[in-house]
Amino acid sequence: MTQTDSIEQGLIATLLAAVPLRATAMIVTIYGDVVVPRGGVLWMGTLVEICAALGISETLVRTAVSRLVAAGQLVGERVGRRSYYRLAEAAGQEFAAAARLLYGPASDASGWMIHHAPGLADDVIRRAGLARIGADLYLRPAHEGALVLPGLVFRAEVATGGADLPTYAAGLWPLDSHAAGYHAMIAHFCPLATWLAQRGALGPAQALVARLLLVHAYRGVLLRDPRLPLAALPADWPGAAARALFAQLYPLLSARADSYVGAHFDGGSGLLPAQTPQTQARLRTLAEG
Repeated sequence: MTQTDSIEQGLIATLLAAVPLRATAMIVTIYGDVVVPRGGVLWMGTLVEICAALGISETLVRTAVSRLVAAGQLVGERVGRRSYYRLAEAAGQEFAAAARLLYGPASDASGWMIHHAPGLADDVIRRAGLARIGADLYLRPAHEGALVLPGLVFRAEVATGGADLPTYAAGLWPLDSHAAGYHAMIAHFCPLATWLAQRGALGPAQALVARLLLVHAYRGVLLRDPRLPLAALPADWPGAAARALFAQLYPLLSARADSYVGAHFDGGSGLLPAQTPQTQARLRTLAEG
């Protein structure tokens, strides 16, 4: 083993130790980052192999896939003796929304909405970034393409001379927790950015593992962040720095990572393509900032 190989393995081992992994959530990341933009179908054997590289056992993978099938996110099909799983049609909208946040142009909230919706479940409230301000009454940032909910929605404005907006927002949303998540992601992946700047590239398998960990870590924070208007955020908010690091690292890892996908990932009708128009569009958008 060369010194470079040893350093690469050390970097990956450090990331694996730092980024919390649950099999179900990691499989969602694999499908969203790799499989969906290449047709949406993957052989179970390939999934087991890439999860093994991430430290997830075959037993956990099979249990997680069963849960995703039961939840309506994946659909299984047999071809000979092999099992393949594709993204369920009902899950497409959710995956597309997450992809727009991760790989699409950065966009700030345009303002505020007040939402009256009786009987919303707690998980819907969380996923929609709502903050309860009264009985069945919620405040939410206004985002294009936001999750559509039942009820009545009213646009709200912040009156001049009102209460300090960042302080008010911090009382409604757990911004300290979201900021800690961004700071952790930055701390975990900055050493990799430094190494890539000095050495140029990881090996193909390591590049894919590193990219999956990067997407998983960033996705885990970004999808919980309500993405409030800038005026409501603390002056030292780390969201933009995390986004910049993600946009820097993802393209640097992708050439080698995508080559590994094209050589090893079985999509049922053959190996998945290394690149597609969708994956190339992601790289262009991230490069444009």
